[in-house]
Amino acid sequence: MYLIGEVSPLARRLVQKTYEAMWKGIKVVRPGATLGDIGHAIQTYVEGNGYSVVREYCGHGVGREMHEDPQVLHYGIPGTGAVLKEGMVFTIEPMVNQGDSRIKTKKDGWTVVTRDKKLSAQWEHTIAVTADGFEVLTLRKDEAIPE
Repeated sequence: MYLIGEVSPLARRLVQKTYEAMWKGIKVVRPGATLGDIGHAIQTYVEGNGYSVVREYCGHGVGREMHEDPQVLHYGIPGTGAVLKEGMVFTIEPMVNQGDSRIKTKKDGWTVVTRDKKLSAQWEHTIAVTADGFEVLTLRKDEAIPE
């Protein structure tokens, strides 16, 4: 994890819990699981830690285009959504807010901030569904899959 400058304990916790939430979703990935299973795992962990999931952004399929279907929501109902199949490749990239989930785009048309001016964090990995689970295609050399 790379944090720049003086980082408060509250900000550090938000970043850490967002990272852990991403892994909660990743660990659900296997043939036969659903996108709703991934979203539910992330949402449950995030909300259980007192944070909220931004709903306007989601993970996405990766193939011939960088951003394609399916949309991988970071909230959801278990057993719903597309069923995962071996060979699928997509991102899991939850954006987690310290306050409520609402966001707004600034006048520059690019910068997104929380409406309540609280902190937000995001992590992302690209995942391939394998015959017996998953492979993290973007795993860094210094990064291990958490237990």
